[in-house]
Amino acid sequence: MKAIEIASFGAPEVLREVDRPDPVAGAGEALIRVAASGVNRPDVLQRKGLYPVPPGASDVPGLEIAGVIEGGDAQALTAAGFKVGDRVCALVAGGGYAQLCVAPIAQCLPVPKGLTDVEAASLPETFFTVWSNVFDRARLKAGETLLIQGGSSGIGVTAIQMATAAGATVIATAGSDAKCAACVQLGADHAINYRSADFVEEVKRITAGRGVDVILDMVAGDYVARELKCLAEDGRLVFIAVQGGVEAQIDAGTVLRKRLTITGSTLRPRPIAFKAAIAAALRTTVWPWIDAGTIKPVIFKVFPAAQAAAAHTLMESNEHIGKLVLQW
Repeated sequence: MKAIEIASFGAPEVLREVDRPDPVAGAGEALIRVAASGVNRPDVLQRKGLYPVPPGASDVPGLEIAGVIEGGDAQALTAAGFKVGDRVCALVAGGGYAQLCVAPIAQCLPVPKGLTDVEAASLPETFFTVWSNVFDRARLKAGETLLIQGGSSGIGVTAIQMATAAGATVIATAGSDAKCAACVQLGADHAINYRSADFVEEVKRITAGRGVDVILDMVAGDYVARELKCLAEDGRLVFIAVQGGVEAQIDAGTVLRKRLTITGSTLRPRPIAFKAAIAAALRTTVWPWIDAGTIKPVIFKVFPAAQAAAAHTLMESNEHIGKLVLQW
């Protein structure tokens, strides 16, 4: 098979197309003929040597795929309601930038009605991540308010749509007026250009001083102290990345007075059973929203798989709104 490997840690140009042996599906796994592979920020970190591959996972980058089941554990496929020839998308721990990929059957989901393979490949990583962190860890409920840092990112456009569909009020931040407009078009009730406005003051204004119930943060660093000022009583701050650095100062008194929760998680190293529970929740709650058109994939650009380096260059520019996808 053709695959995109990391020749050595470094700039996007270290990504190269190579021939690799076809992977073999084991117990509980499906072999998928990949039509499209999603590109995500963790892929960039892996390419730079900053995100180690979990034990047993492929060194080929790529955490989400869409394609056709070509084989695998027949008994497990049947038990999950799948068969050879079914179109699926899947979350994987690695190996997604390739023509063939093995995926835990428990982490496979049917391609939603009417979606292309490219659209389906843009779903798993962000949808699993948002569900796990915003709904499971942060317990966002209808009627609450969510602040999303980086609303125009792949995670951001997913979180906006999922939270809106769940009945929450959404405030998103983004780095330009155009990106803010895109956030509102996707369903955000308010968007703040963090380059031209103080998001703390804007959140206070929008919420009439109350603050927000949940913050989804990909920045950390010096954002944390400011975010604590944005939270309402019993508010929850959840980290999913640390693009602004791992160190932060907090006002412990504010945490005490407001009864705040500060949490976070990474998804890639979690066991299959954990991800299977997320997949089941998505299939029950979120996939009907996609089927109904309430939530739509947001694809910024599609690249031929051989141009993975160009996709990484674009991602690192932060000029995109939504997802980048490789097509085989």
